[in-house]
Amino acid sequence: MKERRAIVRLDGQRVGTLLETGKQIVFAYDAQWLAQRDALPVSLTLPLRPEPFFSEGLHPFFENLLPEGWLLELATKKLKISKDDAFGLLVATCADCIGACEILPAEEVA
Repeated sequence: MKERRAIVRLDGQRVGTLLETGKQIVFAYDAQWLAQRDALPVSLTLPLRPEPFFSEGLHPFFENLLPEGWLLELATKKLKISKDDAFGLLVATCADCIGACEILPAEEVA
């Protein structure tokens, strides 16, 4: 499987990256974000630290951003993304989530 990357932003500011390699997902805060005095974590379950977070599949914080129920059905049909492709759904549907966190495809961010 090809590696896929996404950019994680809070209130429009880049804070870190997500990397999918097979079934493993890695989230890491950017050094520039960590160096800011007013830096905030994306979640209490992902505290600020320089070491990356590793998980099999999406970390629960990111998984909870995904659409559910009828909205999931609509998104998977319209976007032609499998319900089993959590990373793909995250990147395709979470650029404009409720709340401060945004997930963008890495190739769309300069």
